[in-house]
Amino acid sequence: MRRTTIVVIGLSLVLTAAVTIAAGVGPYRIPPGDVIAAIAARLAGEDGDPNIATVLFRVRLPRIAAAIAVGAALSGAGAAYQNIFRNPLVSPDILGVSAGAGFGAVIGILLGLPVVVIEALGFIGGASSVILVAAVARMLPDRGNVLVLVLAGVVVGSLASAAISFVKIIADPYEQLPMITYWLLGSLSGVRLSDVLVVGPTVVVGLVPLFLLRWRIGVLSLGDDDARALGIDVGRTRVWVIGAATLVTAAVVAISGVIGWVGLMVPHMARLVVGPRFDRLLPAAILMGAIFMVVVDTLARTLARIEIPIGILTALVGGAIFVWLLSRTRLGGWRQP
Repeated sequence: MRRTTIVVIGLSLVLTAAVTIAAGVGPYRIPPGDVIAAIAARLAGEDGDPNIATVLFRVRLPRIAAAIAVGAALSGAGAAYQNIFRNPLVSPDILGVSAGAGFGAVIGILLGLPVVVIEALGFIGGASSVILVAAVARMLPDRGNVLVLVLAGVVVGSLASAAISFVKIIADPYEQLPMITYWLLGSLSGVRLSDVLVVGPTVVVGLVPLFLLRWRIGVLSLGDDDARALGIDVGRTRVWVIGAATLVTAAVVAISGVIGWVGLMVPHMARLVVGPRFDRLLPAAILMGAIFMVVVDTLARTLARIEIPIGILTALVGGAIFVWLLSRTRLGGWRQP
């Protein structure tokens, strides 16, 4: 436990440093000391440099907060999914959440709706996908089998992806199609403070059940029979975990677009640091996911003269890191001792 505490404190310090550096990087550069001074002045209710305050509190800090929420949500959901499905290759979009959210958002773009409505449709689409997956799984034989639920998620996700492709075909190629394509690649460029104020509490509400059920989630990795022998209500626990993980995933995808690899790769990185026990893994994965997204988003807006979609960078970086992880560990090492 002492090692886990040290790791959490260390990751928190790294996250603080990453936020401070990210807040100062950009076309209008702000030294780290000025960033800290501006935040301290705002907390004390004092007036600081108006230019620095405008850049920090209206543009960069809301975007950084959104990156933290996205990374924490996807990583926490990925760790939970991998444990309850007992599969190291599971990610938050396994139940069609990302594809469903993408379909809802592209429908909003196709109809020319306001941004806030597009985000709401993305959330509704992600949540509806999981409801549809549950309905399909209940109609199939052996509906209590986890594999049936996963296969239903693959089917619903494929249908949503096909629907997205159809929308792209009928969309205006000069106005709507570029917006749809850019959104599907993932970006935080359009995030506003109002988005953070909605998504932030939603992510917290979704992660709280995962923390409260962390011991039971860890036991589920041993198998349903062993979990029942230890007094765990397998069905109810799995419903709570899937609901919470789906909530946070749909919420962040609604504002960021589809960002892959984070929920798959970061939990494996956390296992190398704290081991496979879920009560130790969850906080480490959440913090590492937040750090990863802050760094990637900073690179996305500073590497080139135009902003690079985050999904491209996470695929490039995540793919390389995941291959390195595979070379260092066995996939069977995710199980809890």
